[in-house]
Amino acid sequence: MKYLVVADIHSNLEAFQAVLDDVNENYGGFDHIWCLGDIVGYGPSPSQCIKLLHEFDYTCVCGNHDQAAVGKLDTSDFNADAASANEWTARQLSEDERQFLLDLPEVVIEGEFTIVHGSPRAPVWEYITSALSAAESFRHFDTKYCLVGHTHVPFVFEQDEVSVNEGYLGSGDMLVLGGNRLIINPGGVGQPRDRDPRASYAVYDSEKNIVYHYRVSYDVSATQEKMEEAGLPGFLISRLGWGV
Repeated sequence: MKYLVVADIHSNLEAFQAVLDDVNENYGGFDHIWCLGDIVGYGPSPSQCIKLLHEFDYTCVCGNHDQAAVGKLDTSDFNADAASANEWTARQLSEDERQFLLDLPEVVIEGEFTIVHGSPRAPVWEYITSALSAAESFRHFDTKYCLVGHTHVPFVFEQDEVSVNEGYLGSGDMLVLGGNRLIINPGGVGQPRDRDPRASYAVYDSEKNIVYHYRVSYDVSATQEKMEEAGLPGFLISRLGWGV
């Protein structure tokens, strides 16, 4: 079975569609989506991204922007641009879309994988950005692997007998599973932050027991034009072209 692993779609329909097209056209398609949260926030197409996700078999956890858009999380800890975008997002959602986001779990366990948005210790909000924070996170889940998003940067942390090692995932990299415990981040679909504006995602092939990481270009200008029409903050618009 093949699982498409996506995180931080952030209401970017063009990026999400590009990922779906890329995996179908170039990598043999997929059977199920694992979505690691933050479907909405920042971008101009929250309803359309939710609708597109619902066209597939999926498992999804909530992110901090998903919760903020439906009032489950106060935006006082968000920066001004993120808070403004969340207020705009909240006004776009139908009652069914609101209920969908409200009902999303914070943690899902599927086989050997724990699935969260932020970290296994604080699933909605905590960032895993270093070997030190990853070492603490390994203490908070019991499965062999954990999938996370939230940082918008593709990485892997590996726990061996004496330490935790970190590595960046480049496009085309693959992880053969079965050895040490891992925390894996597929990177951001809709707002990458590793100075590469291409949408970032992963595919887990359960028969081969391999996780593949990929990047795909999308029509950034189309998303930016939609954001300008919606009156979303300028920095959120410009950063898509830089991948920051």
